[in-house]
Amino acid sequence: MTSKPRPSFPARLDRAPGPAPARGAALLPMSAAKPATAAAKPPVARQQPHGLGLDSHAVRQAMVNKLAGQGISDVRVLSAMGTIERHRFVDSALVNQAYEDTSLPIGLGQTISKPGVVSRMAELLLNGRPGKLGRVLEIGTGCGYQAAVLSLLASEVYSIERLRGLHDKARENLRPMRLPNVHLLFGDGMAGFAKGAPYAAIIAAAGGEAVPQAWIDQLAMDGRLVAPVASSTGGQQALMVIDRTPQGLRQTVLEAVHFVPLKSGIA
Repeated sequence: MTSKPRPSFPARLDRAPGPAPARGAALLPMSAAKPATAAAKPPVARQQPHGLGLDSHAVRQAMVNKLAGQGISDVRVLSAMGTIERHRFVDSALVNQAYEDTSLPIGLGQTISKPGVVSRMAELLLNGRPGKLGRVLEIGTGCGYQAAVLSLLASEVYSIERLRGLHDKARENLRPMRLPNVHLLFGDGMAGFAKGAPYAAIIAAAGGEAVPQAWIDQLAMDGRLVAPVASSTGGQQALMVIDRTPQGLRQTVLEAVHFVPLKSGIA
């Protein structure tokens, strides 16, 4: 994967809205949310009121301790969760809930994922392998929080958002953090991003009844895909892991989750 040159940026993936993939295709989750490490001061509109203590390392460490208590054991994931300031990615009215293990609205009917879900999916992507992941494809940038977390765990992150309003919000949130390995794309995530393939890992923040074939095709050998998938009967979602091995694809269905629906096209 390292021999292939990375595509030039900025890039657009504008596509006219198309039909949803066949139910038999593979679907990935399109969750909402992603933080970023705060190196510079955020835009004035994003500055938090004094006295809340949200800039305190102790506040984030308390969240990390809860995640560890829930079973997250990879020290790299715990470190990333403690580094990225989640309150920079939520509206000012919700900053006091930023470090609770809950999803929060970020506009346009989307949410920022729970810290527990973000850390769980990141740990699944790493799968205990040493060092950083290579190139990672994220479907559903949302507010940029998860992309920021992934930037500390991977060599490069390509993140696609289909909603222009959220794409712009994520760009605004991440700009002060100056993360050179994060590339934000506006386009139809159902198609993935072939120019950056193959990917060591693919993660989705929205769920459908199948994982799009494009994602499968763009997954590297020994790569891993983590996404929510809905059952065709009751519509209940579960976290699915797909590993590409020399013997073929291996699918594992894990715990129940709740993500926004996976949709095609741009808006």
